[in-house]
Amino acid sequence: MCGEAVGLSRRDDGMDVTEEGSVRAAALGVAERLGSVDLVFDATGALEIDGHGPEKTIRAIDPAVMARQFALNAIGPALLIKHFAPLLPRDRRCVFATLSARVGSIGDNRLGGWMSYRSAKAALNQIVRTAAIEISRTCPESVVVSLHPGTVETSLTALHGRHAHKVSPAQAASALLSVIDGLSPAQTGQFFAYDGAEIAW
Repeated sequence: MCGEAVGLSRRDDGMDVTEEGSVRAAALGVAERLGSVDLVFDATGALEIDGHGPEKTIRAIDPAVMARQFALNAIGPALLIKHFAPLLPRDRRCVFATLSARVGSIGDNRLGGWMSYRSAKAALNQIVRTAAIEISRTCPESVVVSLHPGTVETSLTALHGRHAHKVSPAQAASALLSVIDGLSPAQTGQFFAYDGAEIAW
């Protein structure tokens, strides 16, 4: 059974996950409206930021571009966890899920490239793992996980996922919600694909 859903976005609400004040204000607004939340689903992130795509070689690393990748893909979700985790109930199952990417898996990296994006998503996975341990101390029924959505039909995959099997955003969302529904607190702090398979860190 689903209760009330609250969507927050930069476009509609002005929320910017790279600005802590913005995230704090959004969390306070949700707390005032709902009190607690059983599911927080973070779908933020980007491969291309300010016109800068993924690097094909180490020689292409730009410190400013890398910093923006970390700000959006790692620090932003960390701020969401910081300010929304206190809204998770302590007496029942609750979930904080964030979109990661298979390319953030160190164990699965066989191609190289995309250093800033890969590194930021690997950092995100460590943030999720560490937060899961801490959150489970006060919310023993919590499930805090990273999720890989697969290759979703977006403007990003039009440029960078030409050869991959793609699914629509609606199909990806449905698959990820099914994965979330099947997870138990014993699986907190792990990384899962859209089909429920665990991904190596």
